[in-house]
Amino acid sequence: MRKVQTVVICYVLAVLVCCQPPPISLSPLPSRIDRMEGHASLVISGDQGTARSKFSFLFQLPDRGRIDVTGALGSVLYRIVIHEGEAYFVVPSKKVYWQGQEEEIIDKFMGFRLNLAEMINLLSGNWSEQKMLHNEDLGNWSFTKDHDGRIVSGQREDLWFKIEEFIGDTPFARRLLFKHPLSTGQVKVLSINLNRPIKPSVLSTEFIERYQPKTWAEIQELLNHAH
Repeated sequence: MRKVQTVVICYVLAVLVCCQPPPISLSPLPSRIDRMEGHASLVISGDQGTARSKFSFLFQLPDRGRIDVTGALGSVLYRIVIHEGEAYFVVPSKKVYWQGQEEEIIDKFMGFRLNLAEMINLLSGNWSEQKMLHNEDLGNWSFTKDHDGRIVSGQREDLWFKIEEFIGDTPFARRLLFKHPLSTGQVKVLSINLNRPIKPSVLSTEFIERYQPKTWAEIQELLNHAH
């Protein structure tokens, strides 16, 4: 009987080890980062309970990006497309979109206002480079660094974040915690690649020629019925 139990335990442990995602490696970092793409999970807790989702991201620095939020079966529930200052919240299955400002569209996703550069900064930890790219200051952000000079936490007014885990010895976040008066949450990066070639159409906004514009209230009703 003990031999059977030992075999079962060994089998279960082997399965668990095989199911673990491979470690993320970004070393050595390229001297210049033009693109970031990968997958992550998002957990947000607030007055309405806890919401969990997974998403893919693709950022073409400094001002283009795409985020696909997927459902339980892997289908895209909604997509965020930001292209040189234009921002869209898209429901591909219904061929509709809502156009707004970067900050308000990311707010619908994260639960607080960020622009695209700030979202890239949160994941990459490279706030100084983004500052130079945009030729602007960092607003009201204040930061705490570790002994290696990596940003481990930051605050802007009532928004606070902390890097709970880095990717290796890089400044990139593996697990990021955030807190806001309306919510708390966590982003966990599951995979990430830098500077991989992409098709130009991936970040295109030509879909607006085929999709219908909607108000945010109409988009929200569609998403509520999708769950």
